[in-house]
Amino acid sequence: MKNFLIPTTLKDDTICAVKSAVNQAKDSDSEIILMMVSEAPDTFSSSSFLREMRPGLTSSQSDVLETCRYIIDHEPNCKIKIQNQYGLSAPIFKRIIEVFSVKLVILTPSYKQESKKIHQYLVQLAGNQKCPILHLSTEVNKEIFNKALYIENAKGNLHVKDVQQFLTDNFSFEIVSQTANFDDNFENAAPFLSEAISKHNIDIVVETRKGEKIKFNKTKKENVNERLGLPVLSLYEELV
Repeated sequence: MKNFLIPTTLKDDTICAVKSAVNQAKDSDSEIILMMVSEAPDTFSSSSFLREMRPGLTSSQSDVLETCRYIIDHEPNCKIKIQNQYGLSAPIFKRIIEVFSVKLVILTPSYKQESKKIHQYLVQLAGNQKCPILHLSTEVNKEIFNKALYIENAKGNLHVKDVQQFLTDNFSFEIVSQTANFDDNFENAAPFLSEAISKHNIDIVVETRKGEKIKFNKTKKENVNERLGLPVLSLYEELV
């Protein structure tokens, strides 16, 4: 069973995320969980609490949800589940990953741009889980990936062969090029990265990560996903 968690506010790119999950599932039985998180209502009245917890969708959100259901209905091995989560914490999120046996979290560009603190919190919580994360791109709308650029973390001790073995066991693409981490030197590295991406027809980036302290910054650091305009598969180092 290969299950996928897609945090969403039901923007259009949720459809791309569902298609990506379907293609990653291949012929395996899988469940795609669309999770919508909200702050828990701040009220002592049980009737008010239940009233505020009723999820209300706009017409555009309903259209996105129906499209996702239509896609899954035509995939014999896939099921869809809608998870409405009120309130969030590190233990709760970890438990959600465990209960649903999530093998991949898929984050859309629109979700990472959400301004509400609870959505930002979820993105950071996801980074501290051992589950792989697929960051989709706004510039590349494709669901099947074949060739990867591996960004080597200088502080890590992983060998590219170990990363490739993990990809072979769990995904459907291979590393065709690799580079050192360029966080502090992107402008100089950009021409060489563009050449490698074009030469090898690279359509996804693979990077590794470690757990980090949760913090909220007013100015967000531009990540690899945004710099290269490609989807990024982020692997927790201990998992590999």
